[in-house]
Amino acid sequence: MAKVIIIGAGGVGTVVAHKCAAHPEVFSEIVIASRTRSKCDAIVEAIGKPNVSSDTVDADSVPQLVELFNRHKPALVINVALPYQDLTIMDACLICGVNYLDTANYEPKDEAHFEYSWQWAYKQRFEEAGLTAILGCGFDPGVSGVFTAYAAKHYFSDMETLDIVDCNGGDHGKAFATNFNPEINIREITQNGRYYQDGKWVTTGPLEIHRTLTYPSVGVRESYLLYHEELESLVKNFPSIKRARFWMTFGQEYLTHLRVIQNIGMARIDEVDYNGTKIVPLQFLKAVLPNPQDLGANYHGETSIGCRIAGLDKEGKPLTYYIWNNCSHEVAYKETGMQAVSYTTGVPAMCGAMMFLTGKWVKAGVNNVEEFDPDPFLEAIAANGLPWHEKFNIDLEVD
Repeated sequence: MAKVIIIGAGGVGTVVAHKCAAHPEVFSEIVIASRTRSKCDAIVEAIGKPNVSSDTVDADSVPQLVELFNRHKPALVINVALPYQDLTIMDACLICGVNYLDTANYEPKDEAHFEYSWQWAYKQRFEEAGLTAILGCGFDPGVSGVFTAYAAKHYFSDMETLDIVDCNGGDHGKAFATNFNPEINIREITQNGRYYQDGKWVTTGPLEIHRTLTYPSVGVRESYLLYHEELESLVKNFPSIKRARFWMTFGQEYLTHLRVIQNIGMARIDEVDYNGTKIVPLQFLKAVLPNPQDLGANYHGETSIGCRIAGLDKEGKPLTYYIWNNCSHEVAYKETGMQAVSYTTGVPAMCGAMMFLTGKWVKAGVNNVEEFDPDPFLEAIAANGLPWHEKFNIDLEVD
């Protein structure tokens, strides 16, 4: 039993809090902290358990984080705040001797740039402090990495190609809305694509490469090649991989809105002057778009996320393998009040925290999820709302 602090009170933070509260045998005390105390209070009230409380912190401020950690003395911080704040939270963890877990890698505010180098640079400091830092413990990154590690452990002698496929087959009824923080979502989608091929990174135009793929229980969806951060760690940790790509589905109406947003300058992340006030267009757009936390009530359909892997099995014979999870928006909302995109990130974050607190994922330093034993984690997510499935020797549709 241990105390944890959850930093962030958005959709993912809400799911993490609900799921942690369901396991008092592991999470003896849960503190939810964010800049806006009222958001934390709403989650505490919805859960309604005496071991769940709220607090306030500006996660951009190391001194505020240090004060929070020293006052509560948690065993682990679960960071589901903005990616911009990863480094300040890691700094505070080192100062206070607190272990760390997040769901997305650091990126600077002034550049849409996704890279683990900033966080990997903390490896020696966490090792010397005897602290564990677990990076990217959502779904993708997160479960996608654990799926890959599971495939390597149980089925493959050599994994040669890896394609992570992410489909949201749901409908929220809005003309345009993002399923997680609009600022982060639009920055991610509008940057250049990138994939790994024969030891090199190949850059493509934004959404330039697309392919029709079939998703279980969802059907055929047009899927677009993006760069996603887990590719960087997976090709490092599994060097037999010759090609690694990430695919995500988008509807035509969404892409039309996105193109207009870009064309009129609302996707800009640099400051502009408006009546003597400096504003960032994308941050203003975020303020007027639907809040992802409010989409769940009318959301129907499923997400389908998984890994399609080809290579050689343990006996050196050709093998194709597909491992995936489907998650219902309606079921996620009924349980937590949040839609499936928040749910599929929040459940793995809780399970990763559970792995650490029960001694199954403990390793001093900075570690990506695929560096730990995949078996207990996959057992945990299946038991906590994210059952997974696998098929062998099928057409992966990604050649």
